[in-house]
Amino acid sequence: LGKPKGLFAYPTAASADATRAFGTFEHVKSGANGAFGTNAYDNLIDLIEALKDGHLPNASFMMTRGVRTLLRKAKDGDGNYVWEPSVQKGTPPMILGYPVMVNEDVPTLATGSLSLAFGDFAKAYTICDRVGIRMLRDPFSAKPYVGYYTTKRVGGFAKDTESVKFMKFSA
Repeated sequence: LGKPKGLFAYPTAASADATRAFGTFEHVKSGANGAFGTNAYDNLIDLIEALKDGHLPNASFMMTRGVRTLLRKAKDGDGNYVWEPSVQKGTPPMILGYPVMVNEDVPTLATGSLSLAFGDFAKAYTICDRVGIRMLRDPFSAKPYVGYYTTKRVGGFAKDTESVKFMKFSA
């Protein structure tokens, strides 16, 4: 209580954009428990195609290291790796033409986990930052020193549940 709710903490459903309840994101099932289905390449295409065209220009993948490891080994139907490593400093690696971000705060890969997200994260989530810092001077607790307590109020919320889709690792 009293902490912002992260993007991966919101509920998800397998239903399309117009049919989900407000505040619920869409997930696409991977086809296997705790792993990709028979073809990770097909799973990624399904995830990309679930996103509306208006969100694609700024879309990117967000995942944990475990999912990144699986995707680095994934191949398309011709035996080519899906992973496109970065050849220029400061440029992120790509999968199917979209940038990849690794975030260790994403849930660990397990059965039923939401360990991979794709979409426009700037449109999906807003961070509210209240202006100003409160400071309390405490000259009594640690004599002869003076202690200072500072606080800043920050919040966050999902504002567009159609701009991000999740991969649910389940059959």
